[in-house]
Amino acid sequence: MTYCLLLLSVVAVTAAVPVPRLLTRAKWPEREPVVALWVWQCLVATVLLCCLTALALGAAAVFGTVRAQLFAPAPPAVTAAYDLSHASPWTTVLTVLLACGAAWTTAMLARELVEARRRRAGARAHLRDRAPDLPAGLPEGRGPLLVLEEEYPDAWWMPGSPLQLIVTTGALQRLTDHQLDAVLTHERGHARARHDWLLHLSAALAAGFPRVPLFAHFCEQTHRLVELSADDTASRRCGHLTTALALIELNQHRGVLSCSSSHRLLGERVDRLLEPPPRLGRRHRALTTAAASLVPLVPLLITFAPGLTALP
Repeated sequence: MTYCLLLLSVVAVTAAVPVPRLLTRAKWPEREPVVALWVWQCLVATVLLCCLTALALGAAAVFGTVRAQLFAPAPPAVTAAYDLSHASPWTTVLTVLLACGAAWTTAMLARELVEARRRRAGARAHLRDRAPDLPAGLPEGRGPLLVLEEEYPDAWWMPGSPLQLIVTTGALQRLTDHQLDAVLTHERGHARARHDWLLHLSAALAAGFPRVPLFAHFCEQTHRLVELSADDTASRRCGHLTTALALIELNQHRGVLSCSSSHRLLGERVDRLLEPPPRLGRRHRALTTAAASLVPLVPLLITFAPGLTALP
């Protein structure tokens, strides 16, 4: 069991510290944001699985009742292969730390979900107040698209049930039909990919463990990559130039082309649409996705290796 815990710790530290720093310096995520999002999710899953399996093994070594429950259906040879009869002091300390980390992670995720629901409810109430009244005889439901009277051009999506797309009258007046189609396609791309769940997960992990490089970079890169992914969805349907012009028109009053750090991402998105980077080949994309999918299996293989070798 000592070797399992050591290997799990090495895998977790490797996935949490050096790999994210290398990934943030790579250029290919800009070309393939969907694949990059999948790679980040696989890294996070690897670290969480390492911690979870290490917690299970440590708890089984420290507490006899946990050991009896986990290994109840296993043959005696499998139980003996893990050598759980005695726990060293460092195993006890590691188990306590992992249990505290698991409780803290659960609390952060729960807080993020509660706060997201509260913000969403407040935003929907605000939209109901701002939305124009419907003519008599029409149903009260606003439908998936809601138009607000606002001089500034803007458009966004409201996750939840029902999903709602919001566009202002300023956007309707400033954007052409093709540009408006690109904007709405961009927002629908967010909705179909359920990017809100990724954003909530990354925000919760970054808030709970701000000093862990993986979670800090995961939050930062998720906010960037979901926008690039939605831009690609819009550009495939409406064209790169139309999507770029729509983005400029929609954000011109915010200083989209300024050097401010808060607007830098908008400028990068416009440059990327005007000069699309060369995309990875289908074979390279498939290999990258397959390799990333296998990474979370490493902690599971390490955990089950003693039991598999002990089976007749």
